[in-house]
Amino acid sequence: MDLFGNSTDWAKKLEPILTKYKDRKHPLDHHNLYQLLVMVVLSAQDSDAHINKIAPALFEVYPNMESLAGSNFDALIPYISNVRNFGNKAKWLLEIAQILKKDENIPLAMDDLVALKGIGRKSANVIMREAKVPAEGIIADLHVIRVAPRIGLITETKDGIKAEK
Repeated sequence: MDLFGNSTDWAKKLEPILTKYKDRKHPLDHHNLYQLLVMVVLSAQDSDAHINKIAPALFEVYPNMESLAGSNFDALIPYISNVRNFGNKAKWLLEIAQILKKDENIPLAMDDLVALKGIGRKSANVIMREAKVPAEGIIADLHVIRVAPRIGLITETKDGIKAEK
């Protein structure tokens, strides 16, 4: 039985999807874990395409966690000012950088990632998946919540945590 009381053969239902998308790279055009973390934070409620467009200029000035940790709000804003919720995202990124200090300190465990401002379970699962670390759930975004019931994976829900489980 699944979370909703349905008898489900998950492996069988997911097999075609997993096969089709198994080796597909995430749409955020990152080159390392630092870039991915920054881009994931910036992409919340924004498009991956938009974040890919602004990222090169951002990473030219802030190529690693150390450079970002040494920056400040006013210096960062010009590079992300057209991103949705840029004020909070700037604060979150600076706080993350000041906590982690170096790229090699980026955590790869769910609890450690979600403890960072601006990173929820969905973002943590993206980071873990791209780092080839076993994720602790599926990446349950709006599209998953909308499509999963149509293909018989879950019953209707708008709750991302329920969809992930």
